[in-house]
Amino acid sequence: MTITIVGLGLIGGSIGLELKTKRFADRIIGVDLNPVHRDIALERGLVDEVQKLVFAIQQSDIIILAIPVDAIRILLPFVLDQVTHQAVTDVGSTKYCITEQVKNHPKRGCYVASHPMAGTEFSGPEAAIPGLFSKKVGIICDMARSNQKALEAITNLYMALNMRLIFMNSKEHDLHTAYVSHISHLTSFALALTVLDKEKNDRNILNLASGGFDSTVRLAASSAEMWVPVFDQNRDHVIEVIDTYIAKMNLFKSYISEGENEKVGELIHAANQIQTTLTSNSWNKQ
Repeated sequence: MTITIVGLGLIGGSIGLELKTKRFADRIIGVDLNPVHRDIALERGLVDEVQKLVFAIQQSDIIILAIPVDAIRILLPFVLDQVTHQAVTDVGSTKYCITEQVKNHPKRGCYVASHPMAGTEFSGPEAAIPGLFSKKVGIICDMARSNQKALEAITNLYMALNMRLIFMNSKEHDLHTAYVSHISHLTSFALALTVLDKEKNDRNILNLASGGFDSTVRLAASSAEMWVPVFDQNRDHVIEVIDTYIAKMNLFKSYISEGENEKVGELIHAANQIQTTLTSNSWNKQ
């Protein structure tokens, strides 16, 4: 089996690394517009070779688009134009906007809309790591729109990455990811900006930062190139979750300003339940 990975950053590079380790494919071809990324991917053994996209597609059984979602939306129709028997998937953090772009494509059945729920705050092929996907959730959307051969190929790929698969439609995906992924990045960006603004006038503030701050603000190092298109494509749900988050913050603000300590405590106790919910949820069991 030959697999082409388009985009040799954190996700694409980590997929290549893991599939090579598992010997899932006989050959992995990398495609990337950035020559530095191509060189690093080859040097690190993330792929076996690099080629231009059209030639790579012709030689492949599976094509994985691991590029920002705005680029996926542009490139996916072109890739489907080229395929004959191949399975095509993407790993984008939005799904509805992308799937709508190819809903009437004559080769829509060759495409499986997917999203591995894994990552770090780092980017580029140097950030690729083994085991990134193990025991994480892999989402496959609108499976009825994909043909059986393509669906089996992508399902087997995610199983080789040791992911737990769930299935939903693309609209559900975008709603849920706004609440469990996109808002996490937004709040991290906002917290980082808040502290950086304060740090301009108080140089000692970052000297006090500890593990709690580090873990909360970690995602603020994430790539704007990746996240701006995600927020744009999932705009309605992102605005909804921002409004909900602001309402909760205003509730905290109101109770704290009024000295309503008991009510502040009630909010915190209610929030504590998230850990129980996460650990009892079958998706998160190890």
